Amino acid sequence: MRLTSLSNVLITGVDGMVGSYVDFGIKTNHHSLDITNLSETMAVIGKYKPEVIIHLAAETDVDRCEREPERAYMVNSTGTLNVANAAKKIGAKVVYVSTVYVFDGSKHGAYLESDLPCPSNHYGRSKYFGELIIKGILDDYLIARAGWVFGGGPEKDRKFVAKIIKQLQQDEVKVVDDKLGSLTYAKDLVDKIKTMIVEGKSGLVHVANAGFCSRYDVAIEIKKIMNSHSILTPVDSSYFNLDASRSDSDIMESLTGGIVRPWQEALSAYIATEWI
Repeated sequence: MRLTSLSNVLITGVDGMVGSYVDFGIKTNHHSLDITNLSETMAVIGKYKPEVIIHLAAETDVDRCEREPERAYMVNSTGTLNVANAAKKIGAKVVYVSTVYVFDGSKHGAYLESDLPCPSNHYGRSKYFGELIIKGILDDYLIARAGWVFGGGPEKDRKFVAKIIKQLQQDEVKVVDDKLGSLTYAKDLVDKIKTMIVEGKSGLVHVANAGFCSRYDVAIEIKKIMNSHSILTPVDSSYFNLDASRSDSDIMESLTGGIVRPWQEALSAYIATEWI
């Protein structure tokens, strides 16, 4: 289905990191649309009758999902079920933003859309259930899997990139170097989704910035961009004793045209425009 107008798009979860880059459509947040409440979801989506719903609302804190699995499944799985049912009732297409965490990281090489998911933590499982719900209920959908997402600026960014930027004021920063992945700049993700819905693209796509890196590689790049004199010390991931297990490899490639500009270019643009 080709979109007639971006004004006919409803977006959930605009208060989040990715949502901060949405500059079109009907914007909703958890105050105006509680996706875990079926009757409210049906009422709000029924009121606006959008052609497309971009479903961003999610619990994305991987470690919180491990500590509070009920919340993870309520928001990421049941919430998605509610959105899918409301969309089906009005005939809307759903764009569901998923994650590379649907994979367990055991593959040698990059993950493609054709690879079979096998999540290793509650966050990944709750998001994969969301994928299955979308595919099971709707005929017209787009699932956009993202990699290590960054963006949102000082207000919204509570993930790795923001933490490193803030820590570079210290003399030494310890950074994990034993995991590899693909970065996804949230602004590039939104721009790609906008292009795909206008073109009427459906199915499954991996959206990531070109190339792959370790967290340590990212920290080195940030240090260079920020002209910091901090010493970066590589450490094993066990050093931080996190609640959720992480994959050894979250590298993504795309068979369906979802790879965008190189991660170094995207990271530099993000820091230059939102942090410096």
